[in-house]
Amino acid sequence: MTFNQTCLFGQIDDLHDLALIERPVRRSLTTAEEIEKLTVDEGLNDIERAVYLLSSGQDVQRASVVVNLPNLVRQNPAETFRRVVPKVREVLHVAGVEMQLAAATSFLTILQDELILIQTHTHSILQIILLNLYHRDAVVSTAWLETLLSAIDVLPKETIRQEILNPLVPKAQLSQSLQSRLASCRVLGKVAGKFESHIVKKDVLPLVRSLCQDVEYEVRSCMCRQLECIAKGIGAEHTKAVILPELVELARDEGSSVRLAAFDTIVNLLEMFDNDDRTCIVFPLVKTFCEKCFKADEAVLASLTFQYGKVCHGLSGTFTEDQHVWFLEFYKKLCVLGLQHENGHSETYPLELERKYESVRKNCAYNFPAMVLFAEPKNFLSELYPTFSSLCHDPEIAVRRTTANGFHEVVKLLGSSVHLIQKELIALLQDDSLEVLDALMDNLQEILELVTSKGEGAGSESKQVNVPDLIPALNAAEQKAATSLKWRIHEKLLQKYSCLPRVISSDQIYFRFLQRMFTIITTNNVLPVQRQSARTLCVFLRYNRKQEQRQEVISKLLDQLGQGRSYWNRLRFLDICEIVMELFSKSYFCKYFFVPALELVNDPVANVRFKLCNMLPKLKSAIRLPTDKHLLQQLEYCVRKLLCREKDKDVMAVVRKTVLELDKMDITEPYQKRHEKDLLDQKKEKEENLLIEMEQLEKQQTEGKSSSEKLGERKRKEVKKSKLSRSRSLSCNPSPPKLSAAEKSLKSTSSTSPVTAKSSLQHINDDLLRSHHFSVASTSTAPSASVPVLIRSNTTGNGNKDTRKINMRSKRSIP
Repeated sequence: MTFNQTCLFGQIDDLHDLALIERPVRRSLTTAEEIEKLTVDEGLNDIERAVYLLSSGQDVQRASVVVNLPNLVRQNPAETFRRVVPKVREVLHVAGVEMQLAAATSFLTILQDELILIQTHTHSILQIILLNLYHRDAVVSTAWLETLLSAIDVLPKETIRQEILNPLVPKAQLSQSLQSRLASCRVLGKVAGKFESHIVKKDVLPLVRSLCQDVEYEVRSCMCRQLECIAKGIGAEHTKAVILPELVELARDEGSSVRLAAFDTIVNLLEMFDNDDRTCIVFPLVKTFCEKCFKADEAVLASLTFQYGKVCHGLSGTFTEDQHVWFLEFYKKLCVLGLQHENGHSETYPLELERKYESVRKNCAYNFPAMVLFAEPKNFLSELYPTFSSLCHDPEIAVRRTTANGFHEVVKLLGSSVHLIQKELIALLQDDSLEVLDALMDNLQEILELVTSKGEGAGSESKQVNVPDLIPALNAAEQKAATSLKWRIHEKLLQKYSCLPRVISSDQIYFRFLQRMFTIITTNNVLPVQRQSARTLCVFLRYNRKQEQRQEVISKLLDQLGQGRSYWNRLRFLDICEIVMELFSKSYFCKYFFVPALELVNDPVANVRFKLCNMLPKLKSAIRLPTDKHLLQQLEYCVRKLLCREKDKDVMAVVRKTVLELDKMDITEPYQKRHEKDLLDQKKEKEENLLIEMEQLEKQQTEGKSSSEKLGERKRKEVKKSKLSRSRSLSCNPSPPKLSAAEKSLKSTSSTSPVTAKSSLQHINDDLLRSHHFSVASTSTAPSASVPVLIRSNTTGNGNKDTRKINMRSKRSIP
């Protein structure tokens, strides 16, 4: 048998197997008898059909009626509650889990509908809920309990007291099932907030005390977690007298879950305790709880650390200095729990215990900003810096990720001392895990702005970053995200990098980031990443402060993308055109991008022409008449060319649609909207002109400094030469004899009378004034971000009149 024959017989066998599989499927199709059973008389109205299906329908039909019950109540509440709801109550006795869950949801919807909250209807619904509340299936019971708890929010007080609270008393007794007592705990905690304090004390507190002393630890724990709601219902005075003793007793319970519930409740009620209670009762209790958990109960320790920051702040007002130090030192121990043994050597723990220790350190990282406040930011270096460094370099990713999530909070708290954690920022940017980098990216702009503006030695107007290795770390983070398969993180990172013009200088962006953006656009295979890179590149271009660099970037965009070999690059060029229209002024777009975009009408690839056709309305909106009349003519010529020569049917369809949009543009847009767009465009154009003016002023400043430096150097040489010649003349010639007063006066008058002497003196004064003028000009033309300074700087250098004014002021200032 040949290979082909073998393959053929194998295929026949496979078809035979498929035939065998198909036979049971045909036998399981609905028969005529089953179709007859599912058929309902079309003459029945909605109520009659629901009653019929609940009485003799299939399970799927009954379930549909239960799901549709809220709509029946809205259409005809009286008939629904008289005929349908009793049938639903009968069906639920034998219903399955799915129908029970659907009924719980439907009745909750009915109770939350204010239109049908009638006393008789509410009574019948609550009877059904309470009847199924203690269902043997735990899932069904929980669903009905959640329905009841949600219904309490919308029910009146009297209904709650008569229909819920009174029947609850026997269900909370010790003789009832565990499930019944647990449900009673939840209901008591819910109803406590609905009544006045005297009713809570009379009707609720006796049941609460009984359940707090239940023999089952699950009941004690559940009731303990409801004490917070009950305490808020009876007020601070009765909380101190009744609730606090119960919490103290529960905090010493033998069950760890009960102790943890008591601890959480105490922390949540700290505001209701006075200073004496906090000092004498709560603090010793919390301290003992922390010590016991640290030594023997790691499961509870993880939950303790989640509340630790709240504990420290709630009790800090009553701490002594020793108590403050104790809580801070205990926190430091928790931050390194599981990393090293008490003797300083590393130790291997069981996997389950390692996971618990990891959870402890993760919660410590979550609470770190709160602990900075607790220790005060001025003490950060001495008290918490080693701990923070340890959390940033923790071996577990979850701990480092949580630290990165709260890094911006720590930066804000440190203020001018933020330079202390610059190394940790670099470490998190270079972390091996992308999850850590992703967490840091959420607040990257805020972090970088604070680090670079408040760091030690920072604050120069040129934005030269003083944080060591920051730019290489940012580059490395982007490279790591690019080489991974998690393109969403890469896209998010590129989006966050658009904040860099606010942080670093244009030169740093130009030489370290711009070329990378080009590379991503032209080589990356993920479209969202390409588009985000294009947007970030346009932001870099928007805030670049050097015309030469801006021109070079635009040339690369036109050459490598607009005229690129790959149609994919030409599509990205059109994306960039849309972004430029959004970020720049209309005049800027029309000057550099309008014509290159229109030239793609001749592109050989239909997809490029298709995209261009969709952009034509946006291109027309960028034209400002009558200035750009020639551009409008080119646009109209482009449309005519497409209508005459286009052969692709999809492109032709979008061209026809676009022509209609172009005709309606000036008519459909409201005047107010056009006016707002014009104002925004004027603002953008003004900012672009401001960048050009600032660049010119910087050049003037540089040229002024260089000329003043040359002049100063020449003057220093002349002065040095004159001093040298005078010293030589003094050393070679004897000193002249002293003159009398008459001779002195004659000498002075004769020396000032000649014209040559007067002109030489004037020449010296002119040199002094000129040097002073350059110094004034160099200081007055310093770059600034405010417009008035730019205007003053431009007006001071125009005309001889202004120069004479400055010289006159300079003369008056020279003694």
